[in-house]
Amino acid sequence: MHILKRHEHFPPVEYAHEDGLLAIGGDLSLQRLKSAYEQGIFPWYDASQPILWWSPDPRMVLFPENLKISKSMKQLLKKNAFQVSFNKDFTTVINNCASIKRKGQNGTWLTKEMKDAYRGLHQMGLAISVEVWSEEELVGGLYGIYLREKKIFCGESMFTKVSNASKYGFIHLVKALRKDGVKLIDCQVYTKHLESLGAEEISRSEFLDYLK
Repeated sequence: MHILKRHEHFPPVEYAHEDGLLAIGGDLSLQRLKSAYEQGIFPWYDASQPILWWSPDPRMVLFPENLKISKSMKQLLKKNAFQVSFNKDFTTVINNCASIKRKGQNGTWLTKEMKDAYRGLHQMGLAISVEVWSEEELVGGLYGIYLREKKIFCGESMFTKVSNASKYGFIHLVKALRKDGVKLIDCQVYTKHLESLGAEEISRSEFLDYLK
């Protein structure tokens, strides 16, 4: 396993372990994070661990044109059940993503260090948020890294306080990204929820081709 020194570059992603773990250590500087996403690498660890960097194979992605919208979601969209905004309250979105209780997880991977780093990326214009409102109440949202020049969006985390709120926001985001010419949305790893929305697994090498 490669241990990164503070200013050392990432090793080639082909060196990743079969579970996708590529390297340990380094730092969460804005330059390193930007470089990581541009190479198909992302950080994921909890407060009890050192910084862990991942590049899984296969990679879960959603091609915007393959988005699946269920009949029930189509009804909610038709009724304008929620209001959606972009980049209105990034900090509250990421704080909710960190604090929301998730099945099978005892803690959060969004440590204070991580939240501070992504807020920095937001200030740079790299990290964006989607907010879902029910009148004046924030009931759902998500955030991720938008590599505009590469036409790729890297989804990071979402939360919901009301049934279907985060999915509602995600659908609005995908539609907006498709209009902007985005080629694919990086979902990182497989989940049934993502598959139900039309996401699929592709090889890491194919994913890297899109990044190039």
